[in-house]
Amino acid sequence: EARRQRRLLLLVVCVALLLDNMLYMVIVPIIPDYIAAMRGGGSAAGPSAPAGGNESGSGGNRSLLPARYPPAAGGNEDVQIGGLFASKAILQLLVNPLSGTLIDRVGYEVPLLAGLAVMFLSTSTFAFAENYATLFAARSLQGLGSAFADTAGIALIADRYAEEPARSRALGTALACISFGSLAAPPFGGVLYEFAGKRVPFLVLACVCLLDGLLLLALAPPCATGARANMPVGTPIHRLMIDPYIAVVAGALATCNIPLAFLEPTIANWMKDSMGASEWEVGLTWLPAFFPHVLGVYVTVRLAAAYPHLQWFYGALGMAIIGASSCLVPACRNFGQVIIPLCGICFGIALVDTALLPTLAFLVDVRHVSVYGSVYAIADISYSVAYALGPIVAGQIVHTMGFAQLNLGMGLANVLYAPVLLFLKNVCQMKPSHSERNILLEEGPKGLYDTIKMEECKG
Repeated sequence: EARRQRRLLLLVVCVALLLDNMLYMVIVPIIPDYIAAMRGGGSAAGPSAPAGGNESGSGGNRSLLPARYPPAAGGNEDVQIGGLFASKAILQLLVNPLSGTLIDRVGYEVPLLAGLAVMFLSTSTFAFAENYATLFAARSLQGLGSAFADTAGIALIADRYAEEPARSRALGTALACISFGSLAAPPFGGVLYEFAGKRVPFLVLACVCLLDGLLLLALAPPCATGARANMPVGTPIHRLMIDPYIAVVAGALATCNIPLAFLEPTIANWMKDSMGASEWEVGLTWLPAFFPHVLGVYVTVRLAAAYPHLQWFYGALGMAIIGASSCLVPACRNFGQVIIPLCGICFGIALVDTALLPTLAFLVDVRHVSVYGSVYAIADISYSVAYALGPIVAGQIVHTMGFAQLNLGMGLANVLYAPVLLFLKNVCQMKPSHSERNILLEEGPKGLYDTIKMEECKG
């Protein structure tokens, strides 16, 4: 019964992450309509209007900007679009410290349910938005829902799958759902927008979100979460942030996602200017990268099951691959060539994410208290930093320094950060106590007690 329930909860979390990423990208086909309406030019022709999109198949909050903006009339359309796409990540960044603390206090199910409710409201607002202000509000509201749903969902997986390799496998499944949502959203939104109107894609997502919330209610009713009061008190988020091992992992998650966050809003225009790429080539730029991302998740899960003490090495290898691939992008001269480094970037991100997300839970197990809301809020903050800066900063860097310099800088940052993960080598060889939670219930939480106990045993 417990095993079946945790599988159903994993399904709920995966659907929530899938919905979040689909909603994040499904607005791409309707961007031209809003821009045309703001210019007073009526509606654009539809999803085939000049907005083609970059499809990303990777984990975390994966952004997607139009491939080509409509001609600027007032000169501020780029700023408005950049602000629209960054608003979710910015609000998520601001809310995550609070959401992580709340999740540690009340448990995982109630914040997850609240996040799904806010996402339902955001999706419904998208469906009936008629101007930029409403669209901006819906986008920001989605960030609020994601701060609770994403963090609580990942923390719930880490809590229910406490043993390895089941934890890595479950988190890998969640990352694959994020990747699939990133892949499926643009064609899903484009087809329904073309044949059924702009409201239908959002109404479908809203219905799925409602059903997911109802399933969560059936599995974990709020009235049944009183057992949370008997659980140990989690380590405060500010103490986790100053833990050097957690800080190293958070820095790696942010650094490895910067190339993706900065490339998506800039690579389309670069492809048109440097290689004369057509609309369909720009639209399919990120599509092939979905498959190496899923392959990277699978490979890392299998390796982690066989050699769990080498998680730091898988992350470092992923960062080296990302760095090398980023440096190769400016050297590409046609569509076929540019696909190769983009696939390398997404494969490397899969290695880093799949290796280091379970490592965060492991670090909490061996160094703090096994309560995961705050530590995964830190992970979400790392993602949000990259995707909040990308739509706003990347274009300015390309304008002032050049596209090649942007990629070389991002590649160098990843290559230089990879050796820092050696810092995790020793702690990854520790093993958490199987009776830790029972000990904490009897004696109260004692930070670092497990690590100290193991060091005494070694001595």
